[in-house]
Amino acid sequence: IRPPAYAEGRGPPVFLDEAHANFHTIAGRYGPFVRLLRRDGFVVEPQKERFTDDNLARARILVIANATAPTKQGEPLIPARSAFMPDEIAAVQRWVENGGSLFLIADHMPWGGATAMLAAAFGLLFTNGYATDAACGADEFVFQRSDGSLRDHPITRGRNANERINSVRTITGQAFRAINTSDIRPLLVLAPKTVLLLPTQPWEFTAQTPRVPAEGMLQGAALVRGRGRVAAFGEAAMFSAQVSGDERRPMGMNMSTAAENPQFL
Repeated sequence: IRPPAYAEGRGPPVFLDEAHANFHTIAGRYGPFVRLLRRDGFVVEPQKERFTDDNLARARILVIANATAPTKQGEPLIPARSAFMPDEIAAVQRWVENGGSLFLIADHMPWGGATAMLAAAFGLLFTNGYATDAACGADEFVFQRSDGSLRDHPITRGRNANERINSVRTITGQAFRAINTSDIRPLLVLAPKTVLLLPTQPWEFTAQTPRVPAEGMLQGAALVRGRGRVAAFGEAAMFSAQVSGDERRPMGMNMSTAAENPQFL
């Protein structure tokens, strides 16, 4: 980080949700996410309790990444159950409207479905599916300023020319839409020939799996609500640095083709 946005340990407090069986945690898959933010001066700590007005009051930024709904062994994933109770959703809404900043991340099934009720409170229709190409073979997307799939916005503009983002890469994820609201600004817009697969079980696809065109749907968007802000994304690995499979394939900010993802984060 050159130069850091804040002196070490002097930046805004960032709470990373770990109270909802999150797939990404400080000690786990979002370790790289946390280390990068700490190098930039942010103060990151886990949020281990369900959301209330009191425990959100200390946070400036709340990160929710791949929250999971409580399920019993063998319980079907369709229809999806919410990871958040109605009173928690109401508390997060009040917190944002009073000036909080929500960084909401929900990947493909089952996480999009588990986060859908919270997203809907901010005018976003999260889906419980998988974004891919028309041949159902793509597991990466590249969003570029040059073709309009990466939209211009203060987030992608940065504070100066060195922070300007021209390309962002994601790995599978879901696709979502804005729900009848004009205050949502697209950031990552899916290209023509993209489809959304809607299976009944994770990673189980057949010729009969329902699919809908996903051209123009979103994997990233931002909005202002009251005195607060929301940035929402339909893919989580883009903000981590994982490895996949026996060949330990880089997956996230460690990919050579995702060089601008760290600055985007």
